[in-house]
Amino acid sequence: MKISRVLLSRVTGSILVGSVLSLWAPSQARAQFANGADIGWLSQMEAQGKVFRDNSGVQKNCLDILKGKGINALRFRVWVNPAAGYCGKRDVAYMAHRADSAGFKVMLDFHLSDTWADPGHQAKPAGWAADSLSQLLAHLYGHIYGILDTLKSIGVVPKWVQIGNETNDGTLWEDGRATTHMNNFASIIKTGYNAVKASDSTIQVIVHLSDGHNNTMYRWMFDGLKSYGAKWDIIGMSVYPYWANMPWAKDDSLALINMTDMIARYQTKVMVVEAGYLYNDPVNAKNYLIDLITKTRSVGGLGVFYWEPESYSWQGYQLGAWDPGTQAPTAAMDAFLAVNSASESHGNNVLRYDLNVYPNPFNPSTTIEYDLPASSNVAIVIYNALGEEVSRLVNGYERGGHHNVVWSPRNVSSGLYICRMSSDSFVKTSKIVLLR
Repeated sequence: MKISRVLLSRVTGSILVGSVLSLWAPSQARAQFANGADIGWLSQMEAQGKVFRDNSGVQKNCLDILKGKGINALRFRVWVNPAAGYCGKRDVAYMAHRADSAGFKVMLDFHLSDTWADPGHQAKPAGWAADSLSQLLAHLYGHIYGILDTLKSIGVVPKWVQIGNETNDGTLWEDGRATTHMNNFASIIKTGYNAVKASDSTIQVIVHLSDGHNNTMYRWMFDGLKSYGAKWDIIGMSVYPYWANMPWAKDDSLALINMTDMIARYQTKVMVVEAGYLYNDPVNAKNYLIDLITKTRSVGGLGVFYWEPESYSWQGYQLGAWDPGTQAPTAAMDAFLAVNSASESHGNNVLRYDLNVYPNPFNPSTTIEYDLPASSNVAIVIYNALGEEVSRLVNGYERGGHHNVVWSPRNVSSGLYICRMSSDSFVKTSKIVLLR
């Protein structure tokens, strides 16, 4: 942050900040972390008589049960012309409206196919099979814009939109296969991005790859897309220890390294848009989720989505989070609440935000103490008297409670500085003086 015009006054040889502090008004609260679930199967399960119960055995609307587990965002896949209609325009509009009406944020995942798209399958829709590249891009734009326009007509604007699903080697093969036609894949992403923004500029666009542990693949893909001018707002990841064939602790740790690198390398946001664990190992599933959510939050990640937690005895899928015997959520679905609960209990007796700096004046270092009554995103930034950023000491998700950080400036001249603390809904500044 740099302020171009400030009012400074000189008093007894020291530079003091006059109206600078008033220019730092509280910013808008940061986006709420997405405790997400992909429930693309739900309408089909309901149509075939599947019922859902809470942990007391009471039959309820699945969305109400998910909300009770702390879920605040829902994801739906979109197919172009699905054989049975599920995941097509009518079904997606119905489910998105239902989710929005219940207070959930909505994510749409455009598979750009008539059926499943994943790292091994990225078939064009049958109706687009004979397209030239220009025709393909026109169909793509019309499909995405048309779905979003339909949703807008019923009062629903998604929070996020994915252009493709697990596009490790691009999409709309063979024209959009990244290993052979990265330029074409970049054009697909650009066209999808433009269609989304033309519908509503506030919608965040996601490019999604699987194998969140594979930093080499992510660098290859996003370096390639960037070189051809593609745009995105968020890098989406799948993090599945089952498919990675590694212990969950290792998979989560590698995903954290990758998330950190993506944020630094591309100055972009990250989100885990798919996660899951074996339904019949709920204790490990819960521990894995708590760890993944905590790690994602620690780097400012935007959310974690469980892929099809509501599935039970359904199409042989084993990575849901529902018990087929009780028709109720397993312990895995307590993970979202558990992270929040642990964060809040860590706050102990901290009842309000606070910021203190000591010693002040200081040399060579000073301690910045800050209190958080609840878990939130926090930034502690040092500015000079001209409003120029000097050092960013804290920038990420912190649990509620008492914290401190030490500032030991180097290659910084003596004088007056401003320490600014900002959280989700609070801003405070403090003048500090460095004496050399």
